[in-house]
Amino acid sequence: MRFLLRLPQTHLRKFSCSMSVLMSSKQFLEFCLLPSSFAASSPSYARGLQRQLSSVSRRFRPVLASRPVSKSSSPYHQRPNGVSPYTSLSRASNPDGAVQSRLANLRLKLAENGIDAQNCPSGQYSGLICPECEGGDSGEKSLSLFIAADCSSATWNCFRGKCGLKGGVRVDGRFTTSVAVPVEKGERKITVESLELEPLCNEIEDYFAARMISAETLKRNRVMQKRIGDEIIIAFTYWQRGELVSCKYRYLTKKFFQEKNTRRIFYGLDDIEKASEIIIVEGEIDKLAMEEAGFRNCVSVPDGAPASVSSKETPSEDKDTKYKFLWNCNDYLKKASRIVIATDGDGAGQALAEEVARRLGKERCWRVKWPKKSDDEHYKDANEVLMSMGPHSLSEAVRSAEPYPIQGLFSFKDFFDEIDAYYHRTHGHEYGVSTGWKTLDNFYSVVPGELTVVTGVPNSGKSEWIDALLCNLNHSVGWKFALCSMENKVRDHGRKLLEKHVKKPFFDADYGRSVPRMSVEELDEGKLWLDDTFTLIRCELDSLPSIGWVLERAKAAVLRYGIRGLVIDPYNELDHQRTQRQTETEYVSQMLTKIKRFAQHHSCHVWFVAHPKQLQQWDGGPPNLYDISGSAHFINKCDNGIVIHRNRDEKAGPLDLVQICVRKVRNKVAGQIGDAYLCYDRATGLFSDSPITPEKPERRSSRRP
Repeated sequence: MRFLLRLPQTHLRKFSCSMSVLMSSKQFLEFCLLPSSFAASSPSYARGLQRQLSSVSRRFRPVLASRPVSKSSSPYHQRPNGVSPYTSLSRASNPDGAVQSRLANLRLKLAENGIDAQNCPSGQYSGLICPECEGGDSGEKSLSLFIAADCSSATWNCFRGKCGLKGGVRVDGRFTTSVAVPVEKGERKITVESLELEPLCNEIEDYFAARMISAETLKRNRVMQKRIGDEIIIAFTYWQRGELVSCKYRYLTKKFFQEKNTRRIFYGLDDIEKASEIIIVEGEIDKLAMEEAGFRNCVSVPDGAPASVSSKETPSEDKDTKYKFLWNCNDYLKKASRIVIATDGDGAGQALAEEVARRLGKERCWRVKWPKKSDDEHYKDANEVLMSMGPHSLSEAVRSAEPYPIQGLFSFKDFFDEIDAYYHRTHGHEYGVSTGWKTLDNFYSVVPGELTVVTGVPNSGKSEWIDALLCNLNHSVGWKFALCSMENKVRDHGRKLLEKHVKKPFFDADYGRSVPRMSVEELDEGKLWLDDTFTLIRCELDSLPSIGWVLERAKAAVLRYGIRGLVIDPYNELDHQRTQRQTETEYVSQMLTKIKRFAQHHSCHVWFVAHPKQLQQWDGGPPNLYDISGSAHFINKCDNGIVIHRNRDEKAGPLDLVQICVRKVRNKVAGQIGDAYLCYDRATGLFSDSPITPEKPERRSSRRP
């Protein structure tokens, strides 16, 4: 029972209130008797004991047991539910109302400081998430909170070195939380002797030999070992200009830790002091593997790789704590004109490569792509390549490093697969898709991803010809289309398309008396074809649609319905609002650029109808592409420029003769400049190849002299 002498007086008070203690008076009397020999040998201890005994004697009265109490039945030897008797006794007493009130008030004050202590008991330490640093990236419970046993106060401290939040609060308000700032710890001065490092033993050297790292390489890089109890661990020493500044340890089970409060730098930093080309790897063993392949100008990051690339902007130097080693080594790095990043091939390694490259500048970075292990798997890192393929293959992988990707900057090598597919005509439309008219195919064919601008004087048949072309493309290759035709009512446009598909007139009107009208069955079949082939883009509001609005709907049609063609008819039915400082020429240029990017990105051919401006002294001939109202960019930026012209002079030829003037073809594979002639059937709206080619009259200028 002499262990009670070492208990605080508050604990003794708890025993004094326990009936179990009072019933065991016999044992208590033995405890109270102090051997004179022990007191004489330790006067100070005796005086302290006497004070405790005098305090206890006022609370404990010797009470003889009514019957002998066996040792086994003593409450000090009972262990209910496997819990120590001291614990069970101390928890047997519940706090009174005053203590509970103080605890509730204390928890409110802690909540005001961002600390949730609802489940934290008094008289012991609790681990919580720090409200300041939130446990860092790992979300660890780094905040230690202690609530006094009497619930009069609470103190807390965050043990993360990058945070250091400290504070306290009392129920009576005598002091509140202190202003906490991150703790800046000074760098320790370390030596080989102070760290108790040793030369490598045979067991560690054999471990590296199995990884094809020679003893000579280990010696040059001053790899050592350290004994922790009965275990030997590897010590990678970090040197800077001959001074030991840090040390990282590795168990053979691949568990790591570093010396605290030491300078964070690259491993092998002195090897790149005068290098214009450096290699950065992810681990110390990879740095040693690079040396076996002949590269001494190599360093390793000290902390491994992040789980993913940060979505935030790159922080400033003083806040970039995760990559502080880069800033500490900036004097070495700024001399390098070529930086080869050879991190691991997994997701974390690629994330590290991205974080390092965007800090050092991607324009001077190259990246290593590790060789293939199998058809669907690559080697992970430098040491794995060294062990599996040898130093020559590792050297080849490094020398074959590719420039680090920069958004918007490419080499032709990035497109070799596409060029090969183009050469072998894998996609099938490399020459363009036939228009359905042999005479026109010599000059124009439809290539996915191109922009065709179509113009012509009013009532020349521009829209009719485009509708007929779409029907031909659907019948031959099954293309689907989106129609943004603001000049046509839906029912009228549907009638025109149905007549071309069924090849019969929609009505028994004068224009179609020569051909029987389509039947109800043909109409029903045609409606199904309409719905399957075409998607309508229409703005039902009073305002006109902008080109951006149209392209957004066209993009949705590509993804939802798989359209391969888009018709915008006409240009002057769009909303062309622009800033006061922007000219119409600048606006048209930007608009056509947006359309071309849409076409190329979605491999969708776009037909854009634009009316010519009012012609002065028009001689009845076809207009020029430069006559389009708005800007010369219509011809400058389009891939194909076509003028549709209908004959209005009986002396020049049949009135149903339509001239297709191909005035611009950017892609010589798809066509050439020239004229084709088609015959228009007014009853069905169909076009067919003309059996005759009229002589071209002498062309007169349509401009003012």
